[in-house]
Parts: sequence; structure tokens; C-alpha cells
Amino acid sequence: MSFLTHVLSCLFGIGSWVAINGMWVELPLIVSQIPEGWYLPSYLTVLIQVANIGPLLVTLMHRFRPGALNENAVIYVIVALGTLASFLLAFFWQDTVEVWGAPRSVPLLVLTLFLSTVDCTSSVTFLPFMMRLKPQYLTSYFIGEGLSGLVPALAALIQGVGVVHCRNLTRMLNDTWGNSTGTAGSEGLQAIYQPANFSAQVFFFFLTGMMVVCLVAFLLLNHHPAVGRERQKKSHYLTGGIVAGEKGDPAFGLHHQPEQKPMISLDAPQKVPRSSFGSGTYSSPEVVFIFVVLAWVNALTNAVLPSVQSYSCLPYGNRAYHLAATMAAVANPVACFIAMFVPIRSLALMGSLTVTGTGIGAYIMTMAALSPCPLLVHDSAGTILMVGAWVLFVLTLSYVKVIIGVILRDEGHSALVWCGAVVQLGSMLGALSMFPVVSVYNLFTSGDPCNTKCPLE
Repeated sequence: MSFLTHVLSCLFGIGSWVAINGMWVELPLIVSQIPEGWYLPSYLTVLIQVANIGPLLVTLMHRFRPGALNENAVIYVIVALGTLASFLLAFFWQDTVEVWGAPRSVPLLVLTLFLSTVDCTSSVTFLPFMMRLKPQYLTSYFIGEGLSGLVPALAALIQGVGVVHCRNLTRMLNDTWGNSTGTAGSEGLQAIYQPANFSAQVFFFFLTGMMVVCLVAFLLLNHHPAVGRERQKKSHYLTGGIVAGEKGDPAFGLHHQPEQKPMISLDAPQKVPRSSFGSGTYSSPEVVFIFVVLAWVNALTNAVLPSVQSYSCLPYGNRAYHLAATMAAVANPVACFIAMFVPIRSLALMGSLTVTGTGIGAYIMTMAALSPCPLLVHDSAGTILMVGAWVLFVLTLSYVKVIIGVILRDEGHSALVWCGAVVQLGSMLGALSMFPVVSVYNLFTSGDPCNTKCPLE
């Protein structure tokens, strides 16, 4: 295998969700400088769901006009669009437009919608594109997809986003002409957010650079001679040494390369397909099980639990929140790295890990519901449990997602298209279910980082 192709696959995967993940980690710095304030996360959730029109159109084209969609052209367009939107955000994210008599961050919201469309559509285009390379490179792509959350999180950590300090605040009841001649009133603590080490504009330039890296990686995956040799080896294997119809670039458009399956040896006993899905390896109930697990896992990891992360972690302190967010982001590529060497395709193991991850997620959700006074809030053991829970939650379910991706990759190109569609469907259902709970009915309560008082257990 080519080490260069592994690196390019990883860099290509980073561009899949780096833009929107970057928006999320930059929120603590942005919200204090725009009219929408902390309503912006709710708007982001809605915009991401509207952006699912992109993967819906791609999936419908694949279903009703198979072969008519030029996959390479779509990827070039969305990556270029993401690069341009990130670049424009650096200049216009603070600009406002008066709407119905009130200032609104129209440029920020519109450009964020473009970024959401880019990232959502990547789920149904990037994965199928990786079908043209050997299966081992798909795991490298998933590592990059995991890094798309870790890289902006580390950048935000260096930036110092959301770091808060508590300062003593004394209120004077009788202040005459600016002189403190009265008696001191109640004393408390005031949350002071530390200034960022660099501006939001610099951070958006960083996101632009990551999208440029993704675009360059995609160009090289299409045109570098070493990658071309990898595609030729794969085609040689799949066709039993006869490479048919590969004039020009074999990765240009679906209509130039029909879905290929390994040639069946006449000497080997032919297996009866268990279903009409893919190569027929799995029965219809097993296929349904795989896709249900995929939707469930992505709903939990992409929408349900992230929407309550601050409620579950901040009661244990700002350090616990940042540590949980960073370590969880590290756990994603670690799970992909483990899957590279231990690609177990057992459906029983998949189900067991899903149940385990769901149980850990239930603990996190329970602590979020008890905010601002969850269990062990005054004990360091509570912090350790919460950080550990987030790491294990992401680690187990990320491994499940990678294994499902490997399974569906073996089933062919169309299976990966449906994989991306189900990923977006699960994320959408998770977000739509949590939006009213968190943003409309306010069933979760956040505490003041400096003044919340909880009874001792």
C-alpha cells in the first residue's frame, strides 16, 4: 500500500466536517459579539437540518438517475464552496443587516448555511469516492473524518476560547459622586472570560486553510501517479486481470466506471446471495439492523449528546468541560486507528458495543438532566467519571461507525451512498428531537460557573 495515499485519504477526510465543527468550537468567542447571542446554537441546528437538502438531492439522483451524477465534479464544487464560505466568514462574520427593525447576522447565517450544505453533502459523496481505492484507505479516511473534530478543537484550545476566571465582586449600596462612602453590600463572584490569544478572523482563515488542504488532497487522489497505480491494482484484482473501459482517468464520474465486484471463480462453489443488497452477504434483516444501528449511533454522537455536553460537564468545572471535549475529539481518530488493525465485522460485537455506548450516553444524559447539581459535583471522582464517560462513549460508537463503513464498503458503491444518507438521516432525527427539548422547553438548566451553590452529598 502507498503511504502517500493513506496520508491523502486522511487529509481528504479532514475536510468533510472541519468547517461546521470549527463553527461549534468557536461559539464561545462569537456569541458575545453578535445580536443573536446564545440563540446562535439553536439557529445552527436548524441551518444544518436545512442543509440536508444537499445529500437528499444526491441520493435521489443516485436512486432514479444512476450514473448521471458526476461525483468528482460535485466534490470539486462543494469543497471549493466550503473554502470560499470560510474565507468570506473571516471578513463578514460580524456584519449585520436590519431585518424587521432589528439587526441580524445575515452574512454569518447565510455563509454558515453554505458550510452546512458542504459538510452534509460530503457524507454522500466523499465516502462513495473512496470506493475507488483499496478498502484499507477507507479507514484512513475515517481517521481524517475524526480529526475534522479534533483539529479545530485543538486550535480553539490554543486560542483560549471560553476560558473563564472568577473575580470577587463587591457591590456598593450608597455610592456618592463616585466615592465609596456607603456600606459594602453583598459579595459574590463574577465570571470573567479570558481574551482570546488570536481573533475569530484568524480562526476562520485557519478553517479556510484546512479546506484548501482537502481540495489539494482530492486533486492528488485523482491525478497523482502513485494513487493511479493503486487504482489500477484494485481494478486488476476486481476484474481478474482484465481492466475494461478504463480509458483516461478511471475515477472520473460514475458513468465512466460501473460498480465493480470481484470476479467469481468458476472453480469455486458459488454462494447464493442472501439478499438483493450489495453482494448479498447479509440477509435483509441484517441489512436493516446495520442501517438502524448506523442511524442510532450517528443520532447519539452527532446531535443528541453534543446538544447537552455543556450541561453535563460545566457543573464539574470549566477544566472538566474542555478536557472532556478535547479528549472525546481525540477518541474519534483513535477508534478509527484501532479499526485499521482490528476490523472485526461481527454484528454481535457491533450490537454489544452499541448497547455499551448507549448505556454510557444514558449516564451522561442523566447528569445533564441533573445540572447544575449532578452526582459527585463536589468530588474529583465526578470529574473523572464524566471525562471518562465522554471518552468511552465516543470511542465505542466511533468504532461501530467505522466497522459499519467497512462492511458497507465491501457491499459496493451504492451501499456507501446509502451509508452517507442514513448518517445524515440519523443526525437530523437526533437534532430535531433535541431542539425543542433544549431550546424551546428549556428542560436543561445551566448553572453560573462562579455562583452556583449545590448541597453537599
